[in-house]
Amino acid sequence: MGQITAILPAAGLGTRMGAETPKQFLELDGVPIAVLSVRRIASCPLVTEIIVATRQDGIEKLEARLRQEKFKQPVRVIKGGDSRQESVAAALKLVSNDTELVLVHDAVRPFVAVEHITRVIEEARRCKAAIVGIPAMDTVKEVKRASLPEDVALITSTVPRERIVLAQTPQVFETRLLKEAFARAEADGANASDEAGLVERLGHDVHVIHGSERNIKITKPSDMALAGFYLQLEQKKA
Repeated sequence: MGQITAILPAAGLGTRMGAETPKQFLELDGVPIAVLSVRRIASCPLVTEIIVATRQDGIEKLEARLRQEKFKQPVRVIKGGDSRQESVAAALKLVSNDTELVLVHDAVRPFVAVEHITRVIEEARRCKAAIVGIPAMDTVKEVKRASLPEDVALITSTVPRERIVLAQTPQVFETRLLKEAFARAEADGANASDEAGLVERLGHDVHVIHGSERNIKITKPSDMALAGFYLQLEQKKA
């Protein structure tokens, strides 16, 4: 089996969290969320290398904290960009073309299950592009903005739930394919909210394996309370 490099973009400002500290550096039981997320990815023996792309002013501190973990895989911390796409692109430049797969995981998803990491890697080995996702439970409406008031929108259609998947991470791709997707996006000036969106632009199929609702992305204050609850549950099982 070939090399698998994991990239964790961790350079966001976390404005929705409403805290001075970026969300990836907020702590759960004394451990930064980004470190908890790296722990999860490192716990999968299929991952051979980890690159964390973070803010310039956080590199030294995060490097020191990750060294304490003594991971089996080499872990590098680099300067990320102003967006997720820029951060992943910066890390991708350091990935050898000989690397089999690239795995991208949000640095603020500290509860991904190892079995889902393994499963999405296996699927990517089979089809070159795979992500973790969960079915939508709520009814999904397509809307357009109403003229007034500003917080009101108009429904234009109802999207069948069976056609909707809520994308999560990890997202795993053949290295050549992901590099091509990023190069094409840079040339076109295109942006996407995740790596699958860039690969989709190439016309390549992206498969989805079923994930878990526990694999939350911590983005707002209420997520911290839920994350604390999940952490307590895991500590009780340990």
